[in-house]
Amino acid sequence: MMAMTRSHRLVSARFLVAGILLAVVGVEGARGQDRATVRVEENLRAEPQGVVLGRLAVGSSFPVLEVRGQWVRVEVQGWIWTRSVGTTDRMGFDLAVSVDPEENLRAEPSGAVIARLLAGALLERVGSVPGWTEVRRVAWVWAPSLTLATAPVPGPAAAPSGGQEAGAGVGWWQAGPEGAPVLSGPDGDTLARTRPGTELRVLAREGNWVRVQLEGWTWAPGGEQADSSLSTSPSGITLQEVVREPEAHRGRVVSWELQFVSLERAERIRTDFFEGEPFLLARAAPPEGNFVYVVIPPERLGEVEGLIPLERVRIVGRIRTGAAALTGNPILELLELMRLREDG
Repeated sequence: MMAMTRSHRLVSARFLVAGILLAVVGVEGARGQDRATVRVEENLRAEPQGVVLGRLAVGSSFPVLEVRGQWVRVEVQGWIWTRSVGTTDRMGFDLAVSVDPEENLRAEPSGAVIARLLAGALLERVGSVPGWTEVRRVAWVWAPSLTLATAPVPGPAAAPSGGQEAGAGVGWWQAGPEGAPVLSGPDGDTLARTRPGTELRVLAREGNWVRVQLEGWTWAPGGEQADSSLSTSPSGITLQEVVREPEAHRGRVVSWELQFVSLERAERIRTDFFEGEPFLLARAAPPEGNFVYVVIPPERLGEVEGLIPLERVRIVGRIRTGAAALTGNPILELLELMRLREDG
């Protein structure tokens, strides 16, 4: 009888511990959902070591559903052109990619590319707007290619007052389709620019400003000296020198007098730009007449929208590439712009 009582007590204790553990798991689940950020472009598979469905773009981030050894099961959700998918009833899915060899999956209609899905990849339909369909797919990714993190708990709705920071994390914020500048402070210097759709951890809020945490990697071999080409002072390199040796001057700052032709937005086929990125089409004065593209940060569009075709301008910019893949023309990233008055 005493043995039976002890046994009942042990069983009761086990149920009590199990109940406590379930309660803790429930609380932890409510605190935040694990997310995986893609560090290097990696295959998305139907199963671990299974059929490849597509490739995930570097910097894209997805909810984590399960970790199994060296594999992570993620939920991939985004937008695809409606004309690029067809209906299906295979394996319980609604749609299949119908474009060969692949089609982009975007964070939002016409937004940042988060994955490239192969022809035949099966998807679930979530919703639609004219021209676009929102789709979802749960699949597997090789864990070493990901960075895992837990999303922080959203903080109080009220913004911190007096410039004080909130606690450790108040949620996540996603850059829009044109990316976003990261400043040293409100009205401060620009430190970096995010890719469209980049997810950033919010550390504090103050009015319409958020303080964000951006983590990443940059190539800096041990003992390598700083590159003098990263100076913001113009180097004196001419347009003709860049045209002759397009690979030799990447990252250098130049100062060129150009004629403004038009303000454009990059199409998808211009692979040296983000899709939709604004740029000036300009050209050197005759007799050279070479065309040059000048990338304009979205927050500086107001400076160039009043330019008149064939107006002369002096551009100080950093060379993104000496020869664009589509046209072979140099691409500069705008640092300074000065409108030049005609003599007379």
